[in-house]
Amino acid sequence: MDLQFYKNQASLKQKEHKKFLESLKRKPPKNLDYLVQETHDEVFEEIDCLQCANCCKTTGPLFTEKDIERISKHLKMKISDFEAKFLRTDEDNDKVLQHLPCWFLNEDNTCSIYEVRPKACREFPHTDRKKIYQINHLTIKNTLICPAAFEFVEKIQKNLQRK
Repeated sequence: MDLQFYKNQASLKQKEHKKFLESLKRKPPKNLDYLVQETHDEVFEEIDCLQCANCCKTTGPLFTEKDIERISKHLKMKISDFEAKFLRTDEDNDKVLQHLPCWFLNEDNTCSIYEVRPKACREFPHTDRKKIYQINHLTIKNTLICPAAFEFVEKIQKNLQRK
């Protein structure tokens, strides 16, 4: 997967994508949630995250208290030890990874804690959200990181133009 190609394309299309997503916010089609889910599924039939894992290499997820409890239990660690070893508090007072790429990313791009991974990881790149226009800023940001997010915006734009 050519990540540089996707990043360049996403950079070139930032304004166009932003304008398109803003139009969804102003006047969402009646069937938008359905179309979003359909497009999300279509994209992930074509794109295999294990070929990429750019999100795990470049972006740290936010860890909720539930995530921290679940993962530390899975790793048979005390919460305080887990936090001390892996996490830091960022400028927004959120718990995030101390270092990137993610500690739990294996060489083959699989996740060593996949079954208990953080909610943010499970939901990334958030392209199957209801009322997707509520996270336009995030969608635009994710197109620079995630080929699937870029393809999602491209496809949903085409799908809506056809209707």
